[in-house]
Amino acid sequence: MSALPFEWRAEAAALEAVLIVATEPVSPGLLAELLEISVERVDELCGALRSGYEEEERGFELVKVAGGYRLQSHPAYRAYVERFVLDDAPARLSAAALETLAIVAYKQPISRAQVAAIRGVNADGVIRLLTSRGYVEPVGRDDGPGQAILFGTTALFLERLGLDSTADLPPLGQFVPDTATVEALERVLRTSEDAPVGRDDTDRMRAEG
Repeated sequence: MSALPFEWRAEAAALEAVLIVATEPVSPGLLAELLEISVERVDELCGALRSGYEEEERGFELVKVAGGYRLQSHPAYRAYVERFVLDDAPARLSAAALETLAIVAYKQPISRAQVAAIRGVNADGVIRLLTSRGYVEPVGRDDGPGQAILFGTTALFLERLGLDSTADLPPLGQFVPDTATVEALERVLRTSEDAPVGRDDTDRMRAEG
């Protein structure tokens, strides 16, 4: 904190005191209200504190996630933190739950039926699980017949991933095959069962992949 202008130090100390007891990210607006300063000053203070922690190689860092600021342990010391919390760690999400959560994250707002159509299986149980864990929540209703409940991700989801908003999610294009690969797969799948897959198609699919 020594790098901060002298007149900022009391405000920076008050900001640290709030963040260290907060159980979730605190919005800049609330911090500004509590400290009786502008939002711009809050952002400047947080930036200065973050830089100071990095220069001092502290075991914690100040980050902005889910639209707010929080203090958290530094990723470099994750192994030590994991040892400490391992006994109290909740059960991991199953592959089906992670898949459903990814669908909701990228397709939100989305209904249970739409999730089921994408996954090919009933999604009611998994949606209930994700809701109980606090990762998804109802965000509205569909305008169509039945007015199905639409689900989206929560601030806790962003917090757990260390994201400020869903706009920070990696682009889906990183995980989707390119057009050439899809076309090669379609050619292979259209091949009759009576006719073995042509070597040219198989080689071309491998080359295009």
